[in-house]
Amino acid sequence: MKFTKMHGAGNDYVYVNAFQEAMPEDLPALSIAMSHRHFGIGADGLIVIHPSEIADARMQMFNADGSESEMCGNGIRCVAKYVYDHGICQNESLTIETGAGVLSLEVEVEAGKVERVRVDMGEPILEAAEIPTTFENSPVVNQPLEIDGQVFEVTCVSMGNPHCIIYVEQATDELVLGVGPKIENHPNFPARVNVEFIEINSPSEVRQRTWERGSGETWACGTGASAVCVSGVLTGKTDRRILNHLLGGDLELEWDQETNHVFMTGPATEVYSGEWDLA
Repeated sequence: MKFTKMHGAGNDYVYVNAFQEAMPEDLPALSIAMSHRHFGIGADGLIVIHPSEIADARMQMFNADGSESEMCGNGIRCVAKYVYDHGICQNESLTIETGAGVLSLEVEVEAGKVERVRVDMGEPILEAAEIPTTFENSPVVNQPLEIDGQVFEVTCVSMGNPHCIIYVEQATDELVLGVGPKIENHPNFPARVNVEFIEINSPSEVRQRTWERGSGETWACGTGASAVCVSGVLTGKTDRRILNHLLGGDLELEWDQETNHVFMTGPATEVYSGEWDLA
């Protein structure tokens, strides 16, 4: 089975073109095997690009632990690049079907290849039950959450998948790698949750580290960066337009006041292609 390794700001996935490839039945097991950093290709997960009846293509996303997720902001930029660069649909305006609905994207093309993609991430979900979280207040802003005797103020946003944002002086390994997984699996989050630890440089600039549900720390999280943009406005900490520095690169975010949609712009990179033995 042919595959392509791609990344968006260091958030790397294995991509398989289901327009051409016959997919095995057990995709969670395939994602676990392919994603392994030592015994597989090495990735944050698997994204399968399917035909769609309502969009130019459909993305199906699996985390490194085999769990299926609704959406990936960095992943969808790479899907757009793959769809354009590989001739599935060579329109500079594309639609991609996801588990969170159909999203619209604009590709920036240089020398016939997509370099950057602007994604309309849609409207943020702020109702606690729809995120989902068991916190009673909606929106969930500066909500106290106790972990091992330490109280954190958390703000919760869904961009089609759940995010818990925490503002810190410094996003240390102790927080990201120690506290992150405990929040991911906290009873207040029935579908588990992605956790963002945010340092504020200025009202228009932040730095983000992410503990991703089902994958651990990743070098970038596009839905998380979008949720951080929303969280900054809700908490009064940042502007509606921000530059977000992630471990793997920068993303530009805007929560548009007129449409209530979040827009994300960032890179998409193809690394290499190969073949995976399904036997």
